[in-house]
Amino acid sequence: MPIYEYHCDVCEKNFECLVFGNEQPDCPSCNSKRVKRIMSSCSFFSKGSHGQTVKSTASESSCSGCAATSCTTCSQ
Repeated sequence: MPIYEYHCDVCEKNFECLVFGNEQPDCPSCNSKRVKRIMSSCSFFSKGSHGQTVKSTASESSCSGCAATSCTTCSQ
């Protein structure tokens, strides 16, 4: 039962929703069914070469296909 992020095409708001199976959620702000699942950003911590903790996020490691800081608008 993953939690997905969605974007509403009607009110332009983003929201998270716990999804069971193939459910399609309604927007909690306007109750529209015109929502799209968007790619969630993530972050993680890893140990650097000298034992220092390094935080990395998806926006810091965008693909080489564009210069955007978020993959939510990427068509690749």
